[in-house]
Amino acid sequence: MGCFFSRRRKPAQGGQLPLQQPAGAGQDAASGEQKAPQYSWDLRAKIDPKDYTFSGLKNETVGRLPGKVAGQQFVIQDCENCQIYIFDHSATITIDDCVNCQIFLGPIKGSVFFRDCKDCKCVVACQQFRTRDCRKLEVFLCCATQPIIESSTGMKFGCFQYYYPELALQFKDAGLSIFNNTWSNIHDFTPVSGENNWGLLPETAVVQDYVPLPSSEELKAVRVSTDATKSIIPITRGRRQKNSDESCLAVFFAGDYTTANARKLIDEMTSKSFQLVQTKEVLMKAEDAHRVFQQSALEFIPLLEKGPVVALEFNGDGAVEQCRSTVNEVFSGTKVFVSESKASASQDVDNFYNFADMQMGM
Repeated sequence: MGCFFSRRRKPAQGGQLPLQQPAGAGQDAASGEQKAPQYSWDLRAKIDPKDYTFSGLKNETVGRLPGKVAGQQFVIQDCENCQIYIFDHSATITIDDCVNCQIFLGPIKGSVFFRDCKDCKCVVACQQFRTRDCRKLEVFLCCATQPIIESSTGMKFGCFQYYYPELALQFKDAGLSIFNNTWSNIHDFTPVSGENNWGLLPETAVVQDYVPLPSSEELKAVRVSTDATKSIIPITRGRRQKNSDESCLAVFFAGDYTTANARKLIDEMTSKSFQLVQTKEVLMKAEDAHRVFQQSALEFIPLLEKGPVVALEFNGDGAVEQCRSTVNEVFSGTKVFVSESKASASQDVDNFYNFADMQMGM
């Protein structure tokens, strides 16, 4: 589609001016005629919507490799019996009128919206998740905000679990934290009295049984693993019933190794059969620290200026003792908040996550 620019020289967004040219460069050497000025935005690659659309496909395996979407919007519509893989980050994705499809969607900076879809199995990471007029969707989900279903039935949700080498950087490019995942905190916008329109997938559910690895030669080049232990997103219990009445809160403060340290503690605790209930990455202020850390607040307030904290809730008999022991042994040079006792731990968890939910508008 052509663009018309007035002859008046005005800067583009960000104050861009016409590209500088040497004296006389604006003239055609042969004719001596003046050329139109060349603007920096004229040199940008033109976006072809067809490169960011899958439409009207049947019985096909299609996808986009890492780097091929690069933060653009994407549309999937009128597909049937297809396997669809978007191995890249995007701005928003809409999925309309799809039937019996298996879909993987890499990190989405904004929203993903399923409309009029049925019998689909999906793996999705996004800022916002919404469905309308859908039936029987099974979704392994990472969602930074509360997922919303509307006029939808037979919905099942599990925790996102997936890995390929480019995925961690794609989460960063999409502005998503691997620790902010409210996959099981579903809001049903149109509840029906006496009926439940959604539920949770079995804890034993294996991603590959729902969304198989891609079979096309092109997409096989992406080194995908659905092994839960390799997942970019820590796998949490979410709203499932806890096995124990004892939980423990651990909070890491911003630094060069915050993510690595949090993942290390998760590995240490889960290897000892404690369960990770929920995680959160959020900015805190001094007044928040007093509310959450109580008597220990003054010790941690100076650390809050460095960036967001990462909080983990572990559950299981003896969780507090084991978590404190592990932190002392493995992270002896790192300041970490850990619940002091079983008696105080449940209040610690409530204090932190109530604060975090308010911060994130839950």
